[in-house]
Amino acid sequence: MPEMIEGVSPTRMELLRLRRREQLAVKGHDLLREKRDALIAEFLDVVGEVRDARMVAEEKLKEAFEYLIIAQAGLGVEEVRQLSLMTAQEIPMDFSMRSIMGVNVPIIELPEDLSREVTERGYGLMDSSSAVDSCAKRFEEALSKIIKLAELEEAVRNLAGEVEKTKRRVNALEYVMIPRLKTTRKYIQMRLEEMERENFTRLKKIKAILERKEE
Repeated sequence: MPEMIEGVSPTRMELLRLRRREQLAVKGHDLLREKRDALIAEFLDVVGEVRDARMVAEEKLKEAFEYLIIAQAGLGVEEVRQLSLMTAQEIPMDFSMRSIMGVNVPIIELPEDLSREVTERGYGLMDSSSAVDSCAKRFEEALSKIIKLAELEEAVRNLAGEVEKTKRRVNALEYVMIPRLKTTRKYIQMRLEEMERENFTRLKKIKAILERKEE
């Protein structure tokens, strides 16, 4: 049996107050449950987007690493590493937020295409090979996919946190607060009924005594 709320007095005012609290708790529980269900639906949608984005990013990275192995086989591992140090690229990114069911999730805006021309990568054409160019292009393409994946994964984390927090609130109302309010309300109702019966019995006795005196 749920515990009662401590420190309540068995009065009619307290009974009315508990009834109002119980009604508000039930209404709040229904609203939070609807919010939880909607959040879970949004969460599952974004999880689906993450799955698709991860597959695309992994495919791009697979292609890039295949060309990397070819480039290393042709020029040598150290030479390819030295060429990679010349290809630094500053990527402009704009960060903003959007709201999903009241949950802030990030938006990362990138240039439409991060791929560069061969002459823009910083290494000499004579020192590289077509495999190096293909490898660099694939990694540049993969980079935009990885950033998009990071945006979606952060959205999933934020939504998952809000789902968990909402579930805890729903459970607290459903299994703790509402049962305690109901138990306390029923106890006060029972005590008031007992007090009424006691008063009625007392009044009958007083009436009987008065009637005997009049006789």
